[in-house]
Amino acid sequence: MSRAGERAAQAVFFLCALAAAALLLLLTAFFLSSGLPAIREIGLKEFLLGRVWDSANRAAPQFGILPLLLASIYGAAGAAALAVPLGLLTALFLAKAAPKGVAACVRQLVRLLAGVPSVVCGLVGMTVLIPFLRERLGLPAGDSLLAVVLVLAVMILPPVVELAEDALAAVPAAYEEASFALGATEAETWFQVTLPAAGSGVLAAVALGIGRAVGEAMAVLMVAGNVANMPTLLGSVRLLTTGIAMELGYAAAGSLRQRALLSIGLVLFVLVVLMNALLHLAHRKGGRP
Repeated sequence: MSRAGERAAQAVFFLCALAAAALLLLLTAFFLSSGLPAIREIGLKEFLLGRVWDSANRAAPQFGILPLLLASIYGAAGAAALAVPLGLLTALFLAKAAPKGVAACVRQLVRLLAGVPSVVCGLVGMTVLIPFLRERLGLPAGDSLLAVVLVLAVMILPPVVELAEDALAAVPAAYEEASFALGATEAETWFQVTLPAAGSGVLAAVALGIGRAVGEAMAVLMVAGNVANMPTLLGSVRLLTTGIAMELGYAAAGSLRQRALLSIGLVLFVLVVLMNALLHLAHRKGGRP
């Protein structure tokens, strides 16, 4: 490539990066401008720590999102606790241990699972998982936080596997050869050398999975029960995303109810940013760039 071509390519890359940064700044500005006024009107403490969400009450509406916030955090954390270890072990198996034929089949299955629409995952959860939980656990209704965790775990598993496998495959072979030369076994090398060396890519996989778990709405809407209770594992819950999806279409334009729902969007945005920051901080404290 000529020098002029290199400069043109650099200019294109810079413009793409600038566009991405501008979109993020515009999104941040939108959430701040639309969400902060309602929070100021309701009160930050009442909004974040209030235990009652009753926005449809015209006489005395209440906009406490603590049950929704905790349900979102518990749901995402539970799904990550199930999907991340399973996803990392699957990625390690595909990248290092699986025979070529088996690895190719498993990769295709993971890609097929990634392509399943969220509404289909919710439909399967509603028609198969909820009746199963209702019968096995003796619940009056199977829609619960447990159902949310299981459905989200299935949904975030494919991106975790795919990104983690790419990161593991990109680790230089010299790292593993040096470990073998020092007498380490394959398992010791994979867990103590390869996995830490792929830390940045693995972190990106985990962050993407948690971000999808926090932001999922349609599948969760079909299995959560959508009652704004303080969350329990076997009880019906409403998450931040489902609260927006259920009520935004019924909120009058410019009303406090609509602005409170936009404020929930701001909380979701901040929650995802904080989770990514915490993961990045944990990665840096582990001594890796």
